[in-house]
Amino acid sequence: MCGIVGVLSHKPVNQEIYDALTVLQHRGQDAAGMVTSDGASLNLRKGNGLVRDVFRQQHMQRLLGRVGIGHVRYPTAGSSSSAEAQPMYVNSPYGISLAHNGNLTNADELKAGLFAEDLRHINTNSDSEVLLNVLAHELQGQRALHPSPSELFAAVSGVHERCRGAYAAVAMIIGTGIIGFRDPFGIRPLVFGRREHETGTDYMIASESVALDLLGFQLIGSVRPGEAIFISNEGEIHRQVCAKQTKLVPCVFEHVYFARPDSIMDDISVYKSRLRMGEYLASRILAHYSQNEHDIDVVIPIPDTGRTAALPLAHQLNVKFREGFVKNRYIGRTFIMPGQQERKNSVRHKLNAIELEFRDKNVLLVDDSIVRGTTTQQIIQMARDAGAKKVYMASAAPAVRYQNVYGIDMPARDEFVAHQRSDEEVARVIGADWLAYQEIGDLKRSAKEGNPAVDEFECSVFDGQYVTGDIDADYLGRLSLSRRDKMKQRRDAEFLPDSNILELHNHA
Repeated sequence: MCGIVGVLSHKPVNQEIYDALTVLQHRGQDAAGMVTSDGASLNLRKGNGLVRDVFRQQHMQRLLGRVGIGHVRYPTAGSSSSAEAQPMYVNSPYGISLAHNGNLTNADELKAGLFAEDLRHINTNSDSEVLLNVLAHELQGQRALHPSPSELFAAVSGVHERCRGAYAAVAMIIGTGIIGFRDPFGIRPLVFGRREHETGTDYMIASESVALDLLGFQLIGSVRPGEAIFISNEGEIHRQVCAKQTKLVPCVFEHVYFARPDSIMDDISVYKSRLRMGEYLASRILAHYSQNEHDIDVVIPIPDTGRTAALPLAHQLNVKFREGFVKNRYIGRTFIMPGQQERKNSVRHKLNAIELEFRDKNVLLVDDSIVRGTTTQQIIQMARDAGAKKVYMASAAPAVRYQNVYGIDMPARDEFVAHQRSDEEVARVIGADWLAYQEIGDLKRSAKEGNPAVDEFECSVFDGQYVTGDIDADYLGRLSLSRRDKMKQRRDAEFLPDSNILELHNHA
C-alpha cells in the first residue's frame, strides 16, 4: 500500500506536497519521494525513510516549481531498495514522472513486451516502472509535439488495454500538466479537489481526502473506475472514462485498516464504516451468548484502528469503554515493518498496559483485523500479565485466509494464523479465551451503507475471490514465495545502507 499526491498550484508546491505526504504517511513508511517542475525541467528527491527524514530544508529549497507529485511507499513483493522509491521518471516522450499505488498482476508479461516490442528497458523489479513505461509508450504513439487532452486520454486507454490488476496513479508531464487515473475496477482509492483563490484555481489529486482537507482543498469526489483526470499547466481540468468496461469494486480493507478515519473515499466515510463494523460485531457477540448475559466487564481497543469500532461495540454491550493500552507514538506500525522479527521485537516497545484497567476483569480486546496473529498473541499476554481474569478477542474484520494481489503487503498464505484453522483453533493459538470475527456480509454492509451505488467490494483476503479474473494457483504460488519473511530479509540484506537517496535537479 502506498500514498500518492499531485498538486498544480499558483505558487510553489514543494511545501504542500510535503504536508500532504506527511498526512499520508500511514500508507507507507519505507520510502518517500517528490518531483516538481517549473514547466521546462524537473527536480527530484527520493529515498528510504519517513517523509521528515528524506526531505530536509536544503532539499526543499531545490524542489522548485508550481507543479509536482509525491509518493510514500511500503514494499509489497519488491524489496526495500531505494532504487524502487518513487516517483519514477523517463525522459521520452516529453519527460514523464509517475507515482503509483497498487500492483499490476501481469507485470512480468508487460516487462517482457516492453523490451521485445516497445524497445524499453526496465531497470528495477518495480511494477510501477512498468506502468510508467507503458504510459510513456502509449503517449509516444500519439506522435504529438504538445499532447491534447484527447491524446492523453487515448494513451490512458492504451494503459487500460494492456495493464491488469490494481492501480491508482498520478503522473506529471513536463510542460503539460498532471494526469491521474484509476484502474477499471477502482480497487485502489483516488480522490481530487480544488481550491479557489483570487488569481484562479489550484487542484490536487491524492489517495485520500484527508490530504485535501489539510491544505484547504474542497473535495470534488473520487476518480471513477477507468477514469482519467487531466489538469493542464494553465489550470484547465478535463475528465474522461478511458476504459471500455468499468465496475466500481473498491478494496474493503481500506475501510478496515489502511485509510485514516477522517477520509472520504467513493463517497463513503471511513469513520462511519468503522462505527458500523463495531455495531455489527456487537450483534455477533450478543448472538454468541444467546439467552445468557455476557460476562464482559470492559471493552478495550488495540490502538489506533481498533478504537472506532470498539466505541459502539461497548455501547451496545452496555459495558465500559476504556483505554487500556498506551501507545508509543515514535514506534512504526508493525504491519508495515518488512520482517517478522522486527514485528516481534517492537510490540512491547510500542504498547504498554494500564494495569488498573485489567486487574481482576474479563476484558474484550478489539482490533481492526488479525493477520499473522503474532502481535495479537503478545497483546493478549500483556493483558493477562496486567491481571485480566479472562481475555476475549474481537476482530472488526473476518478471518484473513487468502493472499492479496492488489497492492497489500500480506504474507504467504500459510503464514496467516487463520490458515487451515477454525476460529476456535485460532483462539487457542493467540491465547484468547474466546474469539469473535466479523461476518463478511456484515463487513460489506458496514461500508456499503455509506454509498449504496457500490455493488461489490474487493474482499479477496477474506473470500479468495479476485475481481480481475486473471489469478491462478501458479501466480499465487510465486507470490507466496516472494512474500515469505525469510525471502524479504535476504532480499533487503542485498542492498547497501548508504545507497538510499536519489536526487536530480534541473533535469530537462
